[in-house]
Amino acid sequence: MAKATPPKLSSSQGPEAELSALSAEVYARLTALLEQEKSAQNLNAILRLMAKWRANVVTNTLQKKSGDKVLSGPFAGMLYAAHASEGSTSSRLLGSYEAALHPIIAKIARRGYAQVIDVGCAEGYYAVGLARLMPAARVLARDLDAAARAKCAQLAAANGVAAQIEIGGEMTHADFDMCTRAKTLVICDIEGAEAQLLDPDRAKGLTSADILVEVHDCFTPGLSAQIAQRFAPTHKIRKIDRSLSDVPLPDWMNALNDIDRLIALWEWRQGPTPWLWMTRIGKGAGKDDLQ
Repeated sequence: MAKATPPKLSSSQGPEAELSALSAEVYARLTALLEQEKSAQNLNAILRLMAKWRANVVTNTLQKKSGDKVLSGPFAGMLYAAHASEGSTSSRLLGSYEAALHPIIAKIARRGYAQVIDVGCAEGYYAVGLARLMPAARVLARDLDAAARAKCAQLAAANGVAAQIEIGGEMTHADFDMCTRAKTLVICDIEGAEAQLLDPDRAKGLTSADILVEVHDCFTPGLSAQIAQRFAPTHKIRKIDRSLSDVPLPDWMNALNDIDRLIALWEWRQGPTPWLWMTRIGKGAGKDDLQ
C-alpha cells in the first residue's frame, strides 16, 4: 500500500514561489552563525533561528487553512489577523497560548472589573480579548512601542471594541493612582521592566488593584520571589508556572510531522517566565481573591 503524502507547508508566497525575503534573511543569518567558532551555544542559536523560521511557515499555513480567528481557549472567536509583536502567533491562533492562565482568565471575566490596565499590551491579544469578555470594562492598553500600539488599534477595530479601549504609551508610578478610584485589574508583561515598575512603595495605587504579571526570571533569577515579597502585605499571591496545552489541533494538522505540530504550540520562550496572580486582601475582596 502506498504511503499517503503529508501536506506541504507553504511559505507566505506559496509553495512554488521564489525564495522569500524572510527565508533569504534566515539564510544570511545562518551563514553568519556557521562561520562563527563551533560551540554548543552556537548550535543552540542555529536551532532557535531555524525553529522561528519554521514557526512562520506553520503560522502562514494555519492562517490559510483555518483562518484568522482564535480557535479555542478563553478568547475563542477573536479575530487575530496580525502577527504577534513578540513570540508565537500560531499558539495564539490555536488558543493554546499561555494555557496555565486560562483558569485565571475565566475568573477575571467573572469579577466585574470596572477597568483593566494592560501594561506592555503589544499587539493587543489580552487587551482586546478581555474587552470582548468584559464589555462593561474600560481597557487601557499601554506600550512604549509605536508599532505595537498601531497593531493594537487595528486589532481592536477589527473586533469591534475600539471604543472600549484607550491606547497609550508609557505607564508611570503615578498613573496607577487611578486604581484607587475603580475596581481594577493590572496585567503586566514588560520584558523584565516589572522589576522597576511594580513597586508599591513608589506606585501606591497598585495596592488597590489585582495584578497579573509575567515575571522574567529568565533575565533576573529570583525576580518573582522579590516581587511577591513586595506585595505580600497587601495581596494573596499565587505563582503560575508554564504548562503544556491540551487544546485539540485542527484535523488537517494530523497529517503533519511531529516537529511541525510541536512548533505550532511553541511559545518561543528562552527560559522561565512565571506569572504571579496577586489579588488584594481586605475590604472589597471577593471569594475568588484567595484562590
